[in-house]
Amino acid sequence: MVKRREKHQEFTRLTKKQRRHLKEFGEQHPFHDDVADRPQETQIVRLPRRPERSRPEDVEEEEEKPSAYEKLLSTMSRTAGDLSEDEESEEEDEEDEEVEDELADADEAGEDEEDDLEQSGDEEEEEDGEDGGDEVPASSEERNNVDGEKQAGEKGNGEEELEEEFVDEAHEEKFCLELHLPAEGEQEKTDQSLEEDTHHETELSEEEVKKISAGSKIRTRVKWSRLGELQCVCPLERFPSIGQASSVPLPSFHWRSLNQPKEGAASDLTDLQEELLRLMGSYRDIYYPECSPEVEGPEVRRAYCLHALNHVLKANSRVLAHNARLKEAKGAEEEEFRDQGLTRPKVLILVPIRDGALRVVQTFISLLEPKGKKMEVSNKKRFKDEFGEDPNARPPKLHRPDDYNAMFSGNVDDHFRIGLSILKRSMRLYSPFYSSDIIIASPLGLRTLLGVEGEAQRDFDFLSSIELLVLDQTDVFLMQNWEHMLHVMKHINLQPLDSHGVDFSRVRMWNLNNWAGYYRQTLVFSAIPDPQISGVLTKHCRNYRGQVATKNLPKTGSICQVLVQLPHVFQMFKADSFMDQDTRFQFFVEKVLPQYRDSVMSHTLIYVPSYFDFVRLCNFLKKEDVSFGSISEYSKRSEVSRARHCFQKGEKQFLLFSERFHFYKRYTIKGIQNLIFYALPTYAHFYSEMCNMLQTSTGAAALTCTALYSRYDTHRLPAITGAERAAQMVRSNKSVHLFITGEEKSA
Repeated sequence: MVKRREKHQEFTRLTKKQRRHLKEFGEQHPFHDDVADRPQETQIVRLPRRPERSRPEDVEEEEEKPSAYEKLLSTMSRTAGDLSEDEESEEEDEEDEEVEDELADADEAGEDEEDDLEQSGDEEEEEDGEDGGDEVPASSEERNNVDGEKQAGEKGNGEEELEEEFVDEAHEEKFCLELHLPAEGEQEKTDQSLEEDTHHETELSEEEVKKISAGSKIRTRVKWSRLGELQCVCPLERFPSIGQASSVPLPSFHWRSLNQPKEGAASDLTDLQEELLRLMGSYRDIYYPECSPEVEGPEVRRAYCLHALNHVLKANSRVLAHNARLKEAKGAEEEEFRDQGLTRPKVLILVPIRDGALRVVQTFISLLEPKGKKMEVSNKKRFKDEFGEDPNARPPKLHRPDDYNAMFSGNVDDHFRIGLSILKRSMRLYSPFYSSDIIIASPLGLRTLLGVEGEAQRDFDFLSSIELLVLDQTDVFLMQNWEHMLHVMKHINLQPLDSHGVDFSRVRMWNLNNWAGYYRQTLVFSAIPDPQISGVLTKHCRNYRGQVATKNLPKTGSICQVLVQLPHVFQMFKADSFMDQDTRFQFFVEKVLPQYRDSVMSHTLIYVPSYFDFVRLCNFLKKEDVSFGSISEYSKRSEVSRARHCFQKGEKQFLLFSERFHFYKRYTIKGIQNLIFYALPTYAHFYSEMCNMLQTSTGAAALTCTALYSRYDTHRLPAITGAERAAQMVRSNKSVHLFITGEEKSA
């Protein structure tokens, strides 16, 4: 308070002109500086030995421009000719009030934050005081707050970064496919591999394309030893569904370039990688929603990197072999080779953060680099500097779960895109997109480049001939901005607006017919099953080979990991559809909230997964004049500290808590006595994490937990309660179900 009074006294001593200058420039005018109070270092200015003299003609043409000092003087001597004295005084008074309010708010925020940090204990000091733990996820969320619909002609931050983006054009000729021939001794092996690409050589009829577009599907189920229950969807009868794992062969690898054993089955592959590669080699779409970042993540990454490299190397070898044949056939009748798309990029890999892109490139290098030798990688140092972790960054001292550490380790920036071109055991990073074989990007990084209809500077032609699409950690895209993801999917395999120098005599016919989407393979990996993710395969994927998705139900739910003795009440309401949020809101307002409005039921935390529901509840509680605080992913640090402090001390009865804030921060909220899940959490382990926070509520008379669900939440309910209990709860005629944890025998 003493600092605040001193600042206020200094402010009241200023004249009106000084206050206006403080408002406009953020500092006092130099005429009123107290030199004794503000010592500054002496600056040394070095003058040139021979000052350059301008010619007489230049002197006459140039006009004298006022210096910065004269401009500053003109602001002080400017008369108020346009405004009357009354209007000027009113404006100055309003500006004074605004400056006073801003200073007061800043002081209050600083004092509240200091008080909160002093009273929160050691754990809160670690959470709020560690820059690395707070700023890293916040930067990711701030970038996701980009409007999907920009006005034409406007340039956002992403487009400004695009202008300064580094692109390696120096090695363009070295990595140009049209100018190269296969190496000596590689021609025969390339000719043998030409017959193995049956997927892209298959010709579809117009009737079959219409049948795929109509959505006709044949569904079958099969069980594999490691992947478990597989659901297969086939749109065409002449391409039957897969059988047992033994009947699906491993793909033939490009042995001369990949560091894999030359025998049939790769000996260094795990069971999961082997089964995934069998499915990938069949060029069916794959949906694997059991890829946790700390366990299956590294295995899955190596598997799809191996498949992507194998696909690119075979395609490039085919082009080089055909180049040699065309060169030999000059003067005679030339053969016709259809071996290219409308643009060069063949593989698109979407990952959420830069650290994921770094790991993908490192996996590529480890697969291509021969043992005991170094591979030539252009711009490798720049790539490590931009995508690696800052070496001067302090290691975080926060205690977080394993999945959080695996997901947010390294560089967590979510705005990036980079092209890779591969040719003859050499890799070029930062290659131009139209000269790249593989593009690695985040949805936000591509979104700022694709633009929207009406924008002058937009480009999506480089996505026209994508043959392999990989979506890694797709569940994280849900926590970023799912609209960016859908926007990218809508712009893949569209007809390009420009030819980009392509040789149409070598373009495949199905590319010219705009059928590239029917040949594209899509690989989707996620830590959780979600309808929005599976909807990507349903609405945006039309692979004529069909789709394969794992359908394994969890036997035990995350409720078994709750250590607190706590009654869990699951209340079911009737909803008309998956998107029916009005029914949920009315049920909560009329049935659930009145039970907690009594002052006895204080310290109630409301967990809200959707941000739209979060805003709706905030507006309702404000309208009803309810004592509550709110914490979301957009809350400032001072607002979070104030809300936690007021909730713990009982000054606020309710605390609205968004799921994305918990995803990016994982703070421990103290003082919870009553926990309400407005909807079931997206991640099942978030349920047990929130329930275990009630351990900090010592001395509480009774602890309660209430969760709302409908029959459209069956994709999340089994992971929380278990598959058997979830089936009973959905089929039961009762709308309320009770479970008790923390006892020797749970009810």
